[in-house]
Amino acid sequence: MLSVFDIFKIGIGPSSSHTVGPMRAALMFARSLETRGVLAQVARLRVDLFGSLGATGHGHATDQGVILGLFGDAPDTVRPETVQPRLEELRRTGRLSLLGTTPIDFDRVRDIAFRGEESLPEHPNAMCFTAFAADGATLAEGRYFSVGGGFVVEGGQAVAATVAATAAVPHPFSTGDELMAQCRDNGLSVAALVMRNECAWRPEPEVRSGLLRIWGVMQQCVQRGFGIDNPLAAQALPGPLRMRRRAPELHRELLAQAGAADPLAAMDWVNAFAMAVNEENAAGGRVVTAPTNGAAGVVPAVMHYYQRFVPQASDEGIVDFLLTAAAIGMLYKTNASISGAEVGCQGEVGVACSMAAGALAAVLGATPAQVENAAEIGMEHNLGLTCDPVGGMVQIPCVERNAMGAVKAINAARMALRGDGSHYVSLDAVIRTMKQTGEDMKATYKETSLGGLAVNVVEC
Repeated sequence: MLSVFDIFKIGIGPSSSHTVGPMRAALMFARSLETRGVLAQVARLRVDLFGSLGATGHGHATDQGVILGLFGDAPDTVRPETVQPRLEELRRTGRLSLLGTTPIDFDRVRDIAFRGEESLPEHPNAMCFTAFAADGATLAEGRYFSVGGGFVVEGGQAVAATVAATAAVPHPFSTGDELMAQCRDNGLSVAALVMRNECAWRPEPEVRSGLLRIWGVMQQCVQRGFGIDNPLAAQALPGPLRMRRRAPELHRELLAQAGAADPLAAMDWVNAFAMAVNEENAAGGRVVTAPTNGAAGVVPAVMHYYQRFVPQASDEGIVDFLLTAAAIGMLYKTNASISGAEVGCQGEVGVACSMAAGALAAVLGATPAQVENAAEIGMEHNLGLTCDPVGGMVQIPCVERNAMGAVKAINAARMALRGDGSHYVSLDAVIRTMKQTGEDMKATYKETSLGGLAVNVVEC
């Protein structure tokens, strides 16, 4: 079983698979050098980025993630404001301190190769690290795969493998049908069932505090995205598109119009919440993978909708929301994929929409069957969604796509709550369909920037 904290992880933008995953992989490789006792002998490193990592790595800051990992940084603890100064120092001096202790010569252009025209058979997001001694001899090699949502698998392991907890959980499930049966047989909500599983690994107060910390990071991300205590929000997003941030202005307009008779004001707020998160992500800020960075705005936007527009909203509801959303995310991660490079954006925004739809329905009083129905509706109408970032950056259409996914999730939850939970298409069926659709999808539509909007929008 996966943990809720496998699905929701704190990191930095712009991409969980292309920035966070490579950072974790580089840190793993650097620590392996230390474990093998060869760290002090390293004089030079080479990093090869294959497939989607090579094709869109420049726009997704993959090289930046690799460098931070080699420095010894972890995605959940790195301070975003320190990143650019340290990268500038590296560019100026040509020296990189491995794990903060071992200086080596390092040139970002020479030592990181983007090989987007080549793919390794195991997974499109592949990295190879090679460490050399002063005489050019190879000291160590490592091969890693960034399989979506910040998950990293080392070469030699099954790519489908993830870091799963070792303790036996009281209510294991791997499919939607099994989850529904566990809820029915034990008289539990989805959230209560997942909480019991989590308590096999850590005490309940620790689970709750951890989830509220996740919520706190989501709230801080929205605030920074609105420009609150964040002067950088007035600047354009990084990259050649020079895309201006829209969330701060939208936030100011909504505050100015507070109290006006607008029946769709809630939808404007949901748009603002989602765009704030994804603009902050695009700028390299701190976000929560939910389940990925490219889709990081959907779940927080719907949670902010719950907090702002549902009268009975509470911290207990926030905890239940995250537990329910995580259960749905586990099903996709286990039986299909959450990687845009593997199945397209249906595996990112589509999964996030499904998670948020089921979770919102749950905190609004849905039965487990209605939760499953909401999650199924959320994905059913994202099937075939392509991943086609313009310029290889997580900006167009990614920012607006998160806003659309959040609004769709709210509608899916409301549709499910109007029913009795019975439905013809099961969540398992739609997950299988999503996986098959992703397998049939051309590689040009799977985070390579070789198709879709990525080739039909002229970069300025």
